[in-house]
Amino acid sequence: MSEIDPLLSSSGNFAGLPPQFSDFKNSKVTILPVPYDTTAEWHSGSREGPASIIEASYFLEWYDIELDKEPFKVGINTLPEMKPVLNGPENMSQNVYQAVRHLLQRSKFVVMLGGEHSISLGAVRAYKEKYPACSVLQLDAHLDLRDEYLGTKYGQASVMRRIIELCPITQVGIRSMSSEEKEFVSQNNLKPFFIEQGHDPLSPERIVDSLKQDVYITIDLDVFDPSIMPAVGTPEPGGLLWHQVISLLKTVAERRNVIGFDVVELCPVQSNWACSYTAAKLIYKLIGYCL
Repeated sequence: MSEIDPLLSSSGNFAGLPPQFSDFKNSKVTILPVPYDTTAEWHSGSREGPASIIEASYFLEWYDIELDKEPFKVGINTLPEMKPVLNGPENMSQNVYQAVRHLLQRSKFVVMLGGEHSISLGAVRAYKEKYPACSVLQLDAHLDLRDEYLGTKYGQASVMRRIIELCPITQVGIRSMSSEEKEFVSQNNLKPFFIEQGHDPLSPERIVDSLKQDVYITIDLDVFDPSIMPAVGTPEPGGLLWHQVISLLKTVAERRNVIGFDVVELCPVQSNWACSYTAAKLIYKLIGYCL
Protein backbone atom coordinates (compact mmCIF):
# COMPACT_ATOMS: atom_id res chain seq x y z
CA MET A 1 0.00 0.00 0.00
CA SER A 2 2.96 2.33 0.47
CA GLU A 3 2.87 3.43 -3.19
CA ILE A 4 -0.48 5.19 -2.80
CA ASP A 5 -0.29 6.16 0.87
CA PRO A 6 0.68 9.76 -0.02
CA LEU A 7 -2.57 10.06 -1.99
CA LEU A 8 -4.76 9.08 0.97
CA SER A 9 -6.17 10.91 3.98
CA SER A 10 -8.55 9.28 6.49
CA SER A 11 -12.01 7.68 6.64
CA GLY A 12 -14.15 5.18 8.53
CA ASN A 13 -14.90 1.55 7.73
CA PHE A 14 -17.79 0.52 5.44
CA ALA A 15 -20.55 -1.31 7.34
CA GLY A 16 -18.52 -1.16 10.54
CA LEU A 17 -17.05 -4.57 9.74
CA PRO A 18 -14.67 -6.23 12.21
CA PRO A 19 -11.01 -6.68 11.23
CA GLN A 20 -11.36 -10.28 10.08
CA PHE A 21 -13.76 -9.12 7.34
CA SER A 22 -12.20 -5.76 6.53
CA ASP A 23 -8.40 -6.10 6.49
CA PHE A 24 -6.78 -5.25 3.17
CA LYS A 25 -4.90 -8.49 2.63
CA ASN A 26 -7.85 -10.88 2.92
CA SER A 27 -10.68 -8.74 1.48
CA LYS A 28 -11.85 -9.22 -2.12
CA VAL A 29 -13.47 -5.76 -2.18
CA THR A 30 -11.75 -2.46 -1.54
CA ILE A 31 -13.78 0.72 -1.00
CA LEU A 32 -11.98 3.81 -2.31
CA PRO A 33 -13.54 7.08 -1.05
CA VAL A 34 -12.78 10.09 -3.29
CA PRO A 35 -14.17 13.32 -1.72
CA TYR A 36 -13.58 15.50 -4.77
CA ASP A 37 -15.91 18.32 -5.86
CA THR A 38 -14.61 21.20 -7.98
CA THR A 39 -16.54 21.16 -11.28
CA ALA A 40 -20.13 20.96 -10.00
CA GLU A 41 -22.52 23.00 -12.14
CA TRP A 42 -25.15 23.70 -9.48
CA HIS A 43 -25.09 22.40 -5.89
CA SER A 44 -21.66 21.55 -4.53
CA GLY A 45 -21.21 19.21 -1.59
CA SER A 46 -20.52 15.83 -3.20
CA ARG A 47 -17.12 15.91 -1.49
CA GLU A 48 -19.07 15.05 1.67
CA GLY A 49 -20.70 12.05 -0.04
CA PRO A 50 -18.17 9.29 0.68
CA ALA A 51 -18.00 9.99 4.42
CA SER A 52 -21.80 10.22 4.65
CA ILE A 53 -22.27 6.92 2.81
CA ILE A 54 -19.75 5.16 5.03
CA GLU A 55 -21.36 6.56 8.18
CA ALA A 56 -24.82 5.44 7.01
CA SER A 57 -23.45 1.99 6.15
CA TYR A 58 -22.84 1.33 9.86
CA PHE A 59 -26.59 0.75 10.14
CA LEU A 60 -26.91 -1.80 7.33
CA GLU A 61 -28.12 -5.26 8.20
CA TRP A 62 -25.34 -7.58 7.10
CA TYR A 63 -27.84 -10.23 5.99
CA ASP A 64 -29.59 -9.51 2.67
CA ILE A 65 -33.12 -10.92 2.38
CA GLU A 66 -33.22 -11.08 -1.41
CA LEU A 67 -29.81 -12.72 -1.77
CA ASP A 68 -30.25 -14.90 1.31
CA LYS A 69 -26.62 -14.34 2.22
CA GLU A 70 -24.26 -11.95 3.97
CA PRO A 71 -22.26 -10.21 1.22
CA PHE A 72 -19.69 -8.86 3.69
CA LYS A 73 -18.16 -12.34 4.05
CA VAL A 74 -16.16 -11.83 0.85
CA GLY A 75 -14.28 -9.17 2.83
CA ILE A 76 -14.82 -5.45 2.34
CA ASN A 77 -11.81 -3.29 3.07
CA THR A 78 -12.16 0.50 3.31
CA LEU A 79 -9.22 2.69 2.40
CA PRO A 80 -8.65 6.17 3.82
CA GLU A 81 -10.05 8.98 1.69
CA MET A 82 -8.04 10.14 -1.27
CA LYS A 83 -6.62 13.61 -0.86
CA PRO A 84 -8.28 16.07 -3.27
CA VAL A 85 -6.11 17.74 -5.90
CA LEU A 86 -7.08 21.38 -6.25
CA ASN A 87 -5.19 22.30 -9.42
CA GLY A 88 -7.69 20.77 -11.81
CA PRO A 89 -9.82 17.66 -12.50
CA GLU A 90 -7.32 16.26 -15.02
CA ASN A 91 -4.69 15.95 -12.30
CA MET A 92 -7.22 14.47 -9.87
CA SER A 93 -8.18 11.93 -12.52
CA GLN A 94 -4.54 10.96 -12.84
CA ASN A 95 -4.30 10.31 -9.09
CA VAL A 96 -7.45 8.20 -9.20
CA TYR A 97 -5.98 6.23 -12.10
CA GLN A 98 -2.80 5.55 -10.13
CA ALA A 99 -4.72 4.44 -7.03
CA VAL A 100 -7.12 2.13 -8.88
CA ARG A 101 -4.33 0.68 -11.01
CA HIS A 102 -2.40 -0.11 -7.83
CA LEU A 103 -5.43 -1.89 -6.36
CA LEU A 104 -6.13 -3.87 -9.54
CA GLN A 105 -2.54 -5.08 -9.54
CA ARG A 106 -3.38 -6.59 -6.16
CA SER A 107 -6.49 -8.30 -7.56
CA LYS A 108 -8.99 -6.13 -5.67
CA PHE A 109 -12.57 -5.51 -6.77
CA VAL A 110 -12.62 -1.73 -6.44
CA VAL A 111 -15.73 0.20 -5.39
CA MET A 112 -15.14 3.93 -5.68
CA LEU A 113 -17.28 6.43 -3.77
CA GLY A 114 -17.60 10.00 -5.03
CA GLY A 115 -17.39 12.87 -5.02
CA GLU A 116 -18.28 14.31 -8.40
CA HIS A 117 -18.60 12.24 -11.55
CA SER A 118 -15.34 13.43 -13.11
CA ILE A 119 -13.41 10.93 -10.96
CA SER A 120 -14.83 7.99 -12.94
CA LEU A 121 -12.45 8.66 -15.83
CA GLY A 122 -9.38 7.72 -13.80
CA ALA A 123 -10.96 4.46 -12.68
CA VAL A 124 -12.04 3.51 -16.21
CA ARG A 125 -8.52 4.20 -17.52
CA ALA A 126 -7.12 1.73 -14.99
CA TYR A 127 -9.75 -0.90 -15.73
CA LYS A 128 -9.26 -0.53 -19.48
CA GLU A 129 -5.60 -1.50 -19.03
CA LYS A 130 -6.52 -4.70 -17.24
CA TYR A 131 -9.64 -5.49 -19.29
CA PRO A 132 -8.94 -4.18 -22.82
CA ALA A 133 -12.34 -5.29 -24.20
CA CYS A 134 -14.46 -3.79 -21.41
CA SER A 135 -17.44 -1.47 -21.76
CA VAL A 136 -19.01 0.99 -19.33
CA LEU A 137 -22.61 1.02 -18.11
CA GLN A 138 -23.60 4.52 -16.98
CA LEU A 139 -26.74 5.08 -14.89
CA ASP A 140 -27.39 8.82 -14.93
CA ALA A 141 -29.91 11.56 -15.59
CA HIS A 142 -27.41 13.34 -17.86
CA LEU A 143 -25.34 12.29 -20.86
CA ASP A 144 -22.16 14.05 -19.63
CA LEU A 145 -20.98 14.16 -23.26
CA ARG A 146 -19.98 17.81 -23.63
CA ASP A 147 -16.52 18.12 -25.11
CA GLU A 148 -15.72 21.00 -22.75
CA TYR A 149 -17.61 22.83 -20.03
CA LEU A 150 -16.65 25.68 -17.72
CA GLY A 151 -13.19 25.78 -19.24
CA THR A 152 -12.21 22.13 -18.82
CA LYS A 153 -12.47 18.92 -20.82
CA TYR A 154 -12.21 16.86 -17.63
CA GLY A 155 -15.16 18.06 -15.52
CA GLN A 156 -18.22 16.05 -14.64
CA ALA A 157 -20.18 17.38 -17.65
CA SER A 158 -17.52 15.89 -19.96
CA VAL A 159 -16.64 12.66 -18.16
CA MET A 160 -18.44 10.30 -20.56
CA ARG A 161 -17.05 12.18 -23.58
CA ARG A 162 -13.58 11.28 -22.32
CA ILE A 163 -14.59 7.73 -21.39
CA ILE A 164 -16.11 6.99 -24.80
CA GLU A 165 -12.69 7.82 -26.24
CA LEU A 166 -11.45 4.77 -24.30
CA CYS A 167 -14.23 2.19 -24.63
CA PRO A 168 -17.90 1.67 -25.60
CA ILE A 169 -20.57 3.05 -23.25
CA THR A 170 -24.23 2.29 -22.56
CA GLN A 171 -26.20 5.15 -20.99
CA VAL A 172 -29.38 4.45 -19.02
CA GLY A 173 -31.88 6.75 -17.31
CA ILE A 174 -31.11 9.83 -19.41
CA ARG A 175 -33.61 12.67 -19.31
CA SER A 176 -31.56 15.80 -19.92
CA MET A 177 -29.02 16.88 -22.54
CA SER A 178 -27.68 19.89 -24.43
CA SER A 179 -27.98 20.54 -28.16
CA GLU A 180 -24.23 19.86 -28.46
CA GLU A 181 -24.73 16.45 -26.89
CA LYS A 182 -27.73 15.72 -29.12
CA GLU A 183 -25.58 16.39 -32.18
CA PHE A 184 -22.76 14.19 -30.84
CA VAL A 185 -25.19 11.33 -30.16
CA SER A 186 -26.57 11.58 -33.70
CA GLN A 187 -23.19 11.85 -35.41
CA ASN A 188 -21.81 8.84 -33.54
CA ASN A 189 -24.96 6.72 -33.77
CA LEU A 190 -25.19 6.38 -29.99
CA LYS A 191 -28.37 4.92 -28.55
CA PRO A 192 -28.89 6.10 -24.96
CA PHE A 193 -31.79 4.65 -23.01
CA PHE A 194 -33.82 7.81 -22.51
CA ILE A 195 -36.70 8.17 -20.08
CA GLU A 196 -39.69 9.42 -22.00
CA GLN A 197 -43.18 10.12 -20.72
CA GLY A 198 -45.44 7.11 -21.08
CA HIS A 199 -42.64 4.68 -21.94
CA ASP A 200 -40.73 2.13 -19.88
CA PRO A 201 -37.10 3.30 -20.12
CA LEU A 202 -35.67 -0.03 -19.06
CA SER A 203 -35.28 -2.96 -21.42
CA PRO A 204 -32.86 -5.20 -19.52
CA GLU A 205 -32.36 -7.52 -22.49
CA ARG A 206 -31.42 -4.67 -24.83
CA ILE A 207 -29.22 -3.06 -22.19
CA VAL A 208 -27.34 -6.29 -21.51
CA ASP A 209 -26.99 -7.02 -25.23
CA SER A 210 -25.32 -3.63 -25.70
CA LEU A 211 -22.57 -4.45 -23.18
CA LYS A 212 -19.29 -6.30 -23.61
CA GLN A 213 -18.61 -9.32 -21.41
CA ASP A 214 -16.51 -7.26 -18.97
CA VAL A 215 -18.46 -4.29 -17.62
CA TYR A 216 -17.55 -1.36 -15.40
CA ILE A 217 -20.60 0.36 -13.86
CA THR A 218 -20.74 4.04 -12.99
CA ILE A 219 -23.81 5.18 -11.05
CA ASP A 220 -24.62 8.86 -10.75
CA LEU A 221 -27.27 8.94 -8.03
CA ASP A 222 -29.33 11.49 -9.95
CA VAL A 223 -30.47 8.55 -12.09
CA PHE A 224 -33.00 8.05 -9.29
CA ASP A 225 -36.17 10.09 -9.15
CA PRO A 226 -35.78 13.05 -6.75
CA SER A 227 -38.71 11.69 -4.73
CA ILE A 228 -36.32 9.07 -3.32
CA MET A 229 -32.94 10.72 -4.01
CA PRO A 230 -33.15 14.51 -3.66
CA ALA A 231 -29.62 14.82 -2.24
CA VAL A 232 -27.76 15.25 -5.53
CA GLY A 233 -26.10 18.22 -7.19
CA THR A 234 -28.26 18.34 -10.33
CA PRO A 235 -31.62 16.63 -9.69
CA GLU A 236 -33.89 15.85 -12.64
CA PRO A 237 -37.59 14.92 -12.28
CA GLY A 238 -38.92 11.70 -13.71
CA GLY A 239 -36.12 9.35 -12.72
CA LEU A 240 -35.91 5.67 -11.90
CA LEU A 241 -37.14 4.10 -8.70
CA TRP A 242 -35.30 1.74 -6.37
CA HIS A 243 -36.58 -1.58 -7.68
CA GLN A 244 -36.04 -0.57 -11.32
CA VAL A 245 -32.38 0.17 -10.67
CA ILE A 246 -31.83 -2.88 -8.48
CA SER A 247 -33.50 -5.20 -10.98
CA LEU A 248 -31.35 -3.89 -13.82
CA LEU A 249 -28.12 -4.19 -11.84
CA LYS A 250 -28.98 -7.74 -10.81
CA THR A 251 -29.63 -8.71 -14.43
CA VAL A 252 -26.35 -7.20 -15.60
CA ALA A 253 -24.39 -8.92 -12.83
CA GLU A 254 -25.99 -12.28 -13.69
CA ARG A 255 -25.21 -12.06 -17.41
CA ARG A 256 -21.99 -10.11 -17.57
CA ASN A 257 -18.72 -9.95 -15.64
CA VAL A 258 -18.93 -6.79 -13.57
CA ILE A 259 -15.30 -5.82 -12.98
CA GLY A 260 -15.87 -2.84 -10.66
CA PHE A 261 -18.15 0.10 -10.05
CA ASP A 262 -18.49 3.57 -8.63
CA VAL A 263 -21.31 5.53 -6.99
CA VAL A 264 -21.04 9.30 -7.28
CA GLU A 265 -22.77 12.66 -6.81
CA LEU A 266 -24.37 12.27 -3.39
CA CYS A 267 -24.67 15.72 -1.79
CA PRO A 268 -25.70 14.88 1.78
CA VAL A 269 -28.64 16.76 3.27
CA GLN A 270 -28.95 16.79 7.06
CA SER A 271 -32.75 16.74 6.89
CA ASN A 272 -32.73 13.57 4.73
CA TRP A 273 -30.19 10.99 5.80
CA ALA A 274 -32.25 8.36 3.99
CA CYS A 275 -30.36 9.31 0.82
CA SER A 276 -27.02 8.38 2.34
CA TYR A 277 -28.45 5.11 3.61
CA THR A 278 -30.02 4.35 0.22
CA ALA A 279 -26.62 4.83 -1.43
CA ALA A 280 -24.98 2.53 1.14
CA LYS A 281 -27.66 -0.12 0.59
CA LEU A 282 -27.20 0.13 -3.17
CA ILE A 283 -23.46 -0.43 -2.82
CA TYR A 284 -23.88 -3.39 -0.47
CA LYS A 285 -26.46 -5.08 -2.71
CA LEU A 286 -24.37 -4.58 -5.84
CA ILE A 287 -21.38 -6.13 -4.08
CA GLY A 288 -23.66 -9.05 -3.27
CA TYR A 289 -24.78 -9.36 -6.89
CA CYS A 290 -21.23 -9.25 -8.24
CA LEU A 291 -19.34 -11.50 -5.83
